[in-house]
Amino acid sequence: MEGPNASRASISSYRVVTMFITCLCILAVDFRIYPRDYAKTETYGTSLMDLGVGSFVLMNAVTSRQARNIKSSMSWWKAAFKSTTPLLLLGFARLASTLSLDYQVHVGEYGVNWNFFFTLAGVSILTSILNVPAEYSGILGSVILVGYQSWLTNGLNVYLLSNERGTDVISRNKEGIFSLFGYWGMYLVGVQVSYYLFFENHTTKQRSKHETRIRICLLTIMFWILTLLIDRYVERISRRMCNLAYVTWVVAQNLQLLALRLLADNIIGHKTLCLERAFDRNLLASFLVANLLTGLVNLSVDTIFVSPLSAVLILVSYSLTLCVVMVLIDFSGVKYKFW
Repeated sequence: MEGPNASRASISSYRVVTMFITCLCILAVDFRIYPRDYAKTETYGTSLMDLGVGSFVLMNAVTSRQARNIKSSMSWWKAAFKSTTPLLLLGFARLASTLSLDYQVHVGEYGVNWNFFFTLAGVSILTSILNVPAEYSGILGSVILVGYQSWLTNGLNVYLLSNERGTDVISRNKEGIFSLFGYWGMYLVGVQVSYYLFFENHTTKQRSKHETRIRICLLTIMFWILTLLIDRYVERISRRMCNLAYVTWVVAQNLQLLALRLLADNIIGHKTLCLERAFDRNLLASFLVANLLTGLVNLSVDTIFVSPLSAVLILVSYSLTLCVVMVLIDFSGVKYKFW
């Protein structure tokens, strides 16, 4: 199959694999058997879990309406309201639940009151306000990222990494608020990369999978080179600040995974699983279910003192429960897609 739909199965598989690993890690990290080197870094550096939030933002960019160049019939403020209201509600629901249950929250990750859903809502609002064509979104994203990195280098990074907080909203949630610039820039870059790889001129020009593989491999090499140069000469990778090096690292990692998935299409007899389709249709819902299950496990079990065998059994049961719930949601015809 040629054209824009030729790589649809590969994109879906990449999204599902990334999400499932993320869902598994958010619970596994609470057990002693989870390697500490894979846990989120505090300031600078990289780990498996540092990829989570960045990969989720990038996944949304790859399959977004902007990347597919689909024009919305609604005004920008109506589109923003439609896409962000559910995310804001989820953000406030998570905030209320963590406060009421006295659930442990790592303040250094997003701040005192901020969380991942507020970040997604913020990116969606900013993208709706400044909606540029897909072929130019990467330019705008690059300008935002370079400007934000310059701000970080000139002292903002010291403020964001310090443990001192004031009583105002911005100071209490400084990591989440300021990192929005990084995630917004990442999203815009992801839109143009996706457009360039899969959707460019799709009405008049069909592109083979072979050409797509070549393009994605070249882009992967380019972003890895950029990551090495920026990490060494500008500022080290920091998920906490979502700096320029972190953005290029996340893009490079995701493009590499997507390239491997495209190469896997050469395997004879490869088919898309029903479970894979169930996750792909409700990606955000799978993350919500995973968070709920993680919360239930942590409220029921003191994970730090669980034996290795018990931890493995809990993680297997958690994974199976997540899969069953997602299949039931998909079978019921329910679809949660806010972005």
